[in-house]
Amino acid sequence: MKKIKEFSKKYLIGFFIGLILFTVVGVYATTYFPSNQTTYDNSASGLSSTNVQGAIDELYNVCFPPTTGDTILDNVDIVTSGDGLYKDEYEDGKYTYKGANPNNYVTFNNEKAGWRIISINSDGTIKIMRNEDINTSDNLAWDTSGSNNWNRPASLNTYLNSTYYNSLTSVAQSQIVEATYYAGVVTDNNNDMQDQINDEKGTTSNVKVALPTVSEYIRAGSNTSCKTFSTYSSNYGTCKNSDWMFDSSSYWWTLSPYSSYSGGVFFVVTDGNVNIYYANATTNAVRPAITLSSDVQITGGTGTRSNPYTLT
Repeated sequence: MKKIKEFSKKYLIGFFIGLILFTVVGVYATTYFPSNQTTYDNSASGLSSTNVQGAIDELYNVCFPPTTGDTILDNVDIVTSGDGLYKDEYEDGKYTYKGANPNNYVTFNNEKAGWRIISINSDGTIKIMRNEDINTSDNLAWDTSGSNNWNRPASLNTYLNSTYYNSLTSVAQSQIVEATYYAGVVTDNNNDMQDQINDEKGTTSNVKVALPTVSEYIRAGSNTSCKTFSTYSSNYGTCKNSDWMFDSSSYWWTLSPYSSYSGGVFFVVTDGNVNIYYANATTNAVRPAITLSSDVQITGGTGTRSNPYTLT
């Protein structure tokens, strides 16, 4: 037992002496041969760094790549029928969610599943809309003066981009980009969807918060026979069943002005149809649309209401 104690004591003494020497040598080497200053010929290494520390960092990142989130397109399959994300047939590089209830819920502004993805744009930005009204008691006029010119600016434009925007969390504000929204006048009962979209593009507005357009509401439906249904459509009862934007709880404003009357604006009706009303009316609810930066990534969730996408 005594020999064992003596051996342990000698071992510990040797260990500490070795540790001290290692530390001294390490400090000496770091001081006089710093790895971030010592260079080498990297022509055959495939690395971009020409100093030792840089090479070590590069090799580490190759072996242990930093964890990052994914884009929507990295997580979702593109579909051609039913509920899901579709390649948009009218705008190149764009993808649109369609169907009665696709998995496009997202947590934004600390509102779990409070928003839904409308589309992924060609530049990688993500357009989302609030799933419920922002004003549950007193609805807001599209424009209190009765004008349907969004860029006037309409009173709702001002409210959304000042009072409402300022009410969002700082994180939410940092994820929003100023984007181009289409606020051109739309012709009533136009059965040519491409023509209708072109009309919407006739006037643009660069803002941070806006509203969904009439064409976005119609394009959210997966029933191909409904892709061009318009105001007073005879088949709206069928079309609403395949459109996730439909909500029987309230009327809500779109961004699309009416072409034949300077005070008219399109809104979505509780029966699934679209209709036109006076811009200064306070009977319609507001569901904002915003555009998220292309740098925003998915860090969790599956897009369902119970497990919405989380963003960072």
